[in-house]
Amino acid sequence: MVESREFEGKTVEEAIDKACRELNLKREQLQIDVITSGSSGIFGIVGTRKARIRVSPKEMLPDDQVKLAKEVLENILNTFDVPVVVEGSVKNDQIYLDIISNGSGLFIGRRGQTLDALQYIVNKIVKKEISRCLPIVVDSENYRERRKKSLVDLAKQLGRKARKSSKPVASSPMNAHDRRIIHLTLKKEKGVRTKSKGEGAFRKVVVFPVRKGNSTRGGAQGSSSRKDPPQAGRDE
Repeated sequence: MVESREFEGKTVEEAIDKACRELNLKREQLQIDVITSGSSGIFGIVGTRKARIRVSPKEMLPDDQVKLAKEVLENILNTFDVPVVVEGSVKNDQIYLDIISNGSGLFIGRRGQTLDALQYIVNKIVKKEISRCLPIVVDSENYRERRKKSLVDLAKQLGRKARKSSKPVASSPMNAHDRRIIHLTLKKEKGVRTKSKGEGAFRKVVVFPVRKGNSTRGGAQGSSSRKDPPQAGRDE
């Protein structure tokens, strides 16, 4: 349910302007109901009454959200001066934008860093235009799924190594989303537990072997002193 708020002003227009400023939305993005039109009274002194309105953000249909997100991403990609096509759709309650280009490696970047940056920027811009928007995932050549599969394989490999050596094994530094995949994969594995260590860009996942008789399993977020937040685009 969309939350509504009431605003007052000397006139209806003044109340609308106040609502736009406080909600950081354009007039056309608001559903506006006039409760009272206000009155200047007699000579502007006696019987004056303020105008009161009730406003709520307009809901934008998913297809319209896709159209806007696609337009935002295309405008950004045009600065790369590389032929590109963006396809948009709604999947699993997310807006999925697929970049199709012969130079897709440029848009993916090292370990998907450019994709992540594009995704972050598009989400920020669109959410300024739409108060309630589906999360936006930016992808190219199915990179997100391929990356997830490689991280799952890596997690299992680290788990096997930790169990075999009976010593902790660390991954290379990873972003929060990639670490989360490692944690969730090994949470289901017997004989190991995980924990994030390090700071900032150097934060990594350490896989610990669990001795027999110790019931602790997986659950990196539970064993770490600091949780890894889920990614904003929810693209794990």
